[in-house]
Amino acid sequence: MAADSVPSLVQSVDWLTIAPPTITAVVGLVVLVVDLFVEERRKPLLGALAVAGLIAAMATLLPLRKGDRSTFCLTDGTEACSYTADHFTLAIQFLVLGGALLTAVLSLTYTRKDLPAGEFWFLLLSSAAGAALLPASRDLATLVVALEVASLPAFALVGLRRGDRLSSEAALKFFLSSVTATAVTLLGVSFVYAATGTLHLTQVAAGLENVPGQLDTLAKAGVALTLVGFAFKTAAVPFHFWVPDTYVGAPLPVAGYLSVVGKAVGFTGLILVTVIAFPAYADIWGPALAVLAALTMTAGNVAALRQSATRAWSAVRLLAWSSVGQAGYLLVPIAAAAYSSDDQIGATVAYALMYAVVNLGAFSVAALVARNHPQNRIADYRGLYAARPAAALAMGFFLLCLAGLPPGIIGLFAKVTVFSSAVDAGLGWLAVVMGVNVVIALYYYLQWTALLFRAPHGAVSGAEVEPVRRRTPAPVTVAIALTAVGGVVLSGYPQLVLRFAADTLF
Repeated sequence: MAADSVPSLVQSVDWLTIAPPTITAVVGLVVLVVDLFVEERRKPLLGALAVAGLIAAMATLLPLRKGDRSTFCLTDGTEACSYTADHFTLAIQFLVLGGALLTAVLSLTYTRKDLPAGEFWFLLLSSAAGAALLPASRDLATLVVALEVASLPAFALVGLRRGDRLSSEAALKFFLSSVTATAVTLLGVSFVYAATGTLHLTQVAAGLENVPGQLDTLAKAGVALTLVGFAFKTAAVPFHFWVPDTYVGAPLPVAGYLSVVGKAVGFTGLILVTVIAFPAYADIWGPALAVLAALTMTAGNVAALRQSATRAWSAVRLLAWSSVGQAGYLLVPIAAAAYSSDDQIGATVAYALMYAVVNLGAFSVAALVARNHPQNRIADYRGLYAARPAAALAMGFFLLCLAGLPPGIIGLFAKVTVFSSAVDAGLGWLAVVMGVNVVIALYYYLQWTALLFRAPHGAVSGAEVEPVRRRTPAPVTVAIALTAVGGVVLSGYPQLVLRFAADTLF
């Protein structure tokens, strides 16, 4: 009789619900094992297997499209679950798996000569599995584990070029900053658990509504430390110094992956802890995130503006600082959610989807240019239209999307949506700061775009310059084409993303 009154701790597993991260992780293990038995000349097959695995993982999102499934739920009648596949989860999983897929396609060429194939594909798939698990996490323990599963392989990816000083230095900086962020996050989570007695996000929210007076300071400290930890992951100022050196030292496909998937992981965790777990302390995280947003977009855009076109790796550095500025824009709707009862988070997700497509496209073109110009200066892009018209047009389109100018309509609409979220929340000062930063960013985006279509250096002196035409690797062509088509479709039908993000996420 007593045994019947004790709630069962056995949880059923819905395998379809957890299929996206599970398939990605399993394929990563398969690739690692197969690598042990495949001879060197057949190693390119590992890349094809990784791409197929990511496509299969993305395909499993279709049967989950209703967004009404959960698993690993408590059996005590509280309906608290550790894994939930709602529309927010599916949107972020589509973003991170799609970003990993484009990174995999772009990396097919790199793994043939520059990187060890087996290790690279295993690490990329492992990181992607963690990134796909994180948006579905609905308790703090699962959230932290997913965050680390996404982050730890990324350290190794950055430093995978053996004997490369820049790569090793970048990996060390990335590792130290991320470990610090994890330590701070864990300390914050432990304080929150001590104050509420639970790890499930919905129960944490309920617990923080009624924190005893003697635990209020502990709870506030936990909330603040958790926010600081995720600010590291999102590269928000002043926790952003690792970004430019890490992007320069990493292989270009990995830099693109970090700029999109790594950023999505940080912002997803930040959304989950603020909007779901910490609404009772919106008066703490709302102003803090608003200030962080203003500082981040300003520091990123000013640093990008100061990049010298002739400095080594200046193109990658500009994209790195630009990504810091874009992180500031992404923070705006999250901060606005603390001030407005309207759902503002959709603006962050819509902006992240736009940014993912065009930023990966820009890194794809950078990878193409790096084949002839390994130091990847901005000046190396001068006259790109004369040598590779399609690549120059694509790069110009990506930069205009990031700037928010036609024909990059999706960039314009995404920025307007973010701007509106600040205005609707009564954050007029933040909207003004964003407007000023958009104008600052216009200068360096348009300057780079104009450079693409100028005459090559030799033509300026009157000499005849024959454009260098070398065969573009098929994977690079596919990556540029996919991102360009994605950007054009989104610019033609921006309401597809904006309506979905605004109406169905939460």
